[in-house]
Amino acid sequence: MYDKWSLEVLYSGFEDEKFLADFAAVDGKIAAYQKFADSLGSEGERETVKKALLMDEEFEELVGNLFSFCSLRQSVDTSDTESVSYMGRLMQKMGDVTKASTLIEKYIEKIADIDAVIGDDELLLAYSDRLHRIQESAKYTLSEDVEEALARMDVSGGSAWSDLQSFLTSSVEVEYNGEKTTLSAIRNKAYDADATVRKEAYEAELKAYDKIKDAIAYSLNSIKLQDITESKMRGYASPLDKVLYRSRMERATLDALLEAMKEYMPNFHGYLRAKAEALGHKNGLPWYDLFAPMGSNTKKFTVEESKEYLMNVFQSFNPRMAEIIDRAYEENWIDFFPRNGKVGGAFCASLDAKKQFRVLTNFDGSFSDVSTLAHELGHGYHDFMIFDNRPLNTGYSMPVAETASTFNENVVMSHAIDHASSDDEKLSLLEGQLSDVTQIICDIYSRFLFESRVVENRSENFMFADELCKIMLEAQKEAYGDGLDHDVLHPYMWACKGHYYSAGLGFYNFPYAFGGLFARGLYEKYKQEGPAFLEKYNYMLKETPVRSVEEVAKICDIDLTKKEFWLMSLHSYDEAIAEYKRLAKK
Repeated sequence: MYDKWSLEVLYSGFEDEKFLADFAAVDGKIAAYQKFADSLGSEGERETVKKALLMDEEFEELVGNLFSFCSLRQSVDTSDTESVSYMGRLMQKMGDVTKASTLIEKYIEKIADIDAVIGDDELLLAYSDRLHRIQESAKYTLSEDVEEALARMDVSGGSAWSDLQSFLTSSVEVEYNGEKTTLSAIRNKAYDADATVRKEAYEAELKAYDKIKDAIAYSLNSIKLQDITESKMRGYASPLDKVLYRSRMERATLDALLEAMKEYMPNFHGYLRAKAEALGHKNGLPWYDLFAPMGSNTKKFTVEESKEYLMNVFQSFNPRMAEIIDRAYEENWIDFFPRNGKVGGAFCASLDAKKQFRVLTNFDGSFSDVSTLAHELGHGYHDFMIFDNRPLNTGYSMPVAETASTFNENVVMSHAIDHASSDDEKLSLLEGQLSDVTQIICDIYSRFLFESRVVENRSENFMFADELCKIMLEAQKEAYGDGLDHDVLHPYMWACKGHYYSAGLGFYNFPYAFGGLFARGLYEKYKQEGPAFLEKYNYMLKETPVRSVEEVAKICDIDLTKKEFWLMSLHSYDEAIAEYKRLAKK
């Protein structure tokens, strides 16, 4: 029953009359939008702003449906030429909107008293934060002609380079044991119980990158230079400052987070050394054993069993979450299994206009995959909390994007550990928990270091693949310390992680650490306050599109600019690390 997702709620295919009609309607909407932008103010400030917002809502729904359909089709088949073609045509059409939208924003920017315009109007009050944000962002907005040019150039620039990386990593053939397989399949073998399989798969993976490393290096260099150039043009001090501003996050929060991570990191190094010793390694853990299973939790879940497990966990904890999980499975919102041409990893995509979402995974039945499903369904839960907001108030920033998803992981993992039937099973579950949190602390820190150094170097220098590998290895040594064997690391982590490959979304690394530790702190608060906390939690999620990260945290009585909160979240793992060391040694 469960296999591929259904996109019927959007369109039945590219030949669907509704798809063709909607695609054709985009040009008319753009023309009306441009005409409106050319006559701004003719109806007075309040009516002009209201009309602009309503037009934005209509356009957002139309284009959102088309983009979602094309991108979701492409994600499960990167060789789908129709998806690529329609996506490219949509991107070109969006360039036609940029000039008009910039004119509208500049009109709003110049309103002397925006609060007087808003008054008690229901629509404008709903978009009060958006309107104030537009005025505040004026200093980073370029002229309408330049904004249009940037949008048009990105189609054949950053977006094209990003598509190239995605295509290469999803289609490259990996030679393994005399057969050919995909990167997604070979990377999944990192979790295999057989040490020989893990090592040989790791070696096969690294060899595969040799075929595509130069093209991906060009992609990364081009994307980062575009980001640096645009950041300077807009007046940001750096691409990181641009990301923080757009994330609605203070630098003090990032500094407090990173400081706490560095202070606590030796504890995760200790976990890695304990694992290395248990597996017979004397110089730290080699990369190919980073995800080696421990203990004896070898149970494989069918898709049906994964649903039953998640429903059992969440029905008592949060019935609303259980209801959403049931719909996701029964209404085919999930694309489960790896196949040739399908992108690796997992993600959740919101279909705002339809009040639904879609989840992509590469499910192979491990408990880790069940945890991944809980994570992605957490994103979907977050979406449901904001579906009642106005259509333009549904986009939340990168840092809080990982909150509900990681909160779900904490719920599932804590339940599993508490109900472990033996020491072997408990060791296995603790391994899964500590492996995941080590990724969002040590690995994410290595990615942050890598991207920081690439951005720093790219202004003046082009970095070939070998240099990028060197920078990555240095970052991994610094982040993982003596927890890993420095002679057996992963020099190509820059090539396989799609998070680096967006000209408009740099530094998509620290939000994972933020989300992981923020969610952990929220879960600790739930344990203190009980089910009554969920009402506060749901309201916080609903407010994420219209408040800064510091403001939404205050809803739950948290000060993110203080290192103490982050250390509290980290120290909640003390017991798990100590118990892991005891069981691993035993």
